Amino acid sequence: MTSEEAPGPRDIAVVAFAQTDHRRSTEESSEVEMLMPVLHDVLAQTGLKAADIGFTCSGSSDYLAGRAFSFTLALDGVGAWPPISESHVEMDGAWALYEAWTKLLTGDADTALVYSYGKCSPGSVRDVLTRQLDPYYVAPLWPDAVALAALQAQALIDAGHTDEPALAAVGARSRADAGANPHAQLKGRVPQGDYVVRPLRTGDCPPVGDGAAAVVLAAGERARQLCERPAWIRGIDHRVEAHSLGVRDLTDSPSTRLAAERAGAFERPVDTAELHAPFSAQEVLLRRALRLDDSVRVNPSGGALAANPVMAAGLIRIGEAAARIHRGESHRALAHATSGPCLQQNLVAVLEGDPR
Repeated sequence: MTSEEAPGPRDIAVVAFAQTDHRRSTEESSEVEMLMPVLHDVLAQTGLKAADIGFTCSGSSDYLAGRAFSFTLALDGVGAWPPISESHVEMDGAWALYEAWTKLLTGDADTALVYSYGKCSPGSVRDVLTRQLDPYYVAPLWPDAVALAALQAQALIDAGHTDEPALAAVGARSRADAGANPHAQLKGRVPQGDYVVRPLRTGDCPPVGDGAAAVVLAAGERARQLCERPAWIRGIDHRVEAHSLGVRDLTDSPSTRLAAERAGAFERPVDTAELHAPFSAQEVLLRRALRLDDSVRVNPSGGALAANPVMAAGLIRIGEAAARIHRGESHRALAHATSGPCLQQNLVAVLEGDPR
């Protein structure tokens, strides 16, 4: 077969999405008990059984769970006997989706189940996240996640890109939009509150909570069989910036911009953007990096300011964007996920629905 005759890459789509009702604490439930209803829901949407899935990939964090290889317990909720083709990433579930997408591209499977979960309530997630910092120069100082986000917010203010009233407006809009989201943890009028770490107030910060999410991917005609209007992944890419905060410009996100460029986000306008911006100032930064103007509906679900289950919030952004395409509320949507301090790692996906 010549290069002219070689087939192009497979078309792959998100065909189903499910998530928990995100709550401040689910101490009465284990990770498996929290996850199982979501898995049952997402499979029921497609009519598939666990045995019909060609590949399974999960995302979670042993640091949150407080024990090594904690993801193996979650496989009890999936059902791993008879043996299944399975993988795991110690990352947000958006990166598990990326792995599943590459698996389907190879043709080794036609369907994939991707899920992720996080229970932040048992401990102090602000302190847990310090373990991802440079272990020699930064982590011993114990700057928590909010303190680092405040440094980034202040840098944006000093650069003239935003101010505190504008940040408050981001939080207010997000929680107002979350009023239409039955799964959101915070909805409606949430007071801006006192400073947590200046210039960030309570309303600029994400809630601490527990939650899980799952999506089903399918390739080609299989996707059309499973979903009336699949959300086709037209492009997806992820990039990482320097680990050291001191060598980065905290007012910009070149990794987000590069990932968006490689995913094809700038080729045509999008009508919806689900941004994984746990802090209000990060939405300001991401809007600039992704060239989103006021014509784009940003975080209609409420975003991470309304519910931020660590290790699942990024996958939820992709799921929410896909769900809007499924319902016919969006034609071309952008979804973004992040991991690490101050938007260190960023993933961008572009999804489209079939023309009506």
